[in-house]
Amino acid sequence: MKKQRSFTIIKVILLFAVLAVAVFCLYKATVKMNRGQEAESLKQLESSIRKATMTCYATEGVYPPTIQYLKDNYGIQIDESRFTVFYEVFAKNMMPDITVMENQELVDE
Repeated sequence: MKKQRSFTIIKVILLFAVLAVAVFCLYKATVKMNRGQEAESLKQLESSIRKATMTCYATEGVYPPTIQYLKDNYGIQIDESRFTVFYEVFAKNMMPDITVMENQELVDE
């Protein structure tokens, strides 16, 4: 009787251990997938800004003076809660320096 109870307890403990490992692995996979999606969103935004910049140059003969100009005239949409765009213009006939960075969440300590 005691052996049977011991085996039952061991089975229950093993079941919980397997479930804990499965939940942990699922969590890690979800976090990794979300990071990949965020990185892809950043690349897509930077690519869209560069394409709109080149389109503006091709149609107007000058690069856009500001990122706001691209928003107003070329349909660029930036989720400013997620991304910061640095758009530096050197001259009207030189491609601006475009950097897109993901905003970091501040953690309260």
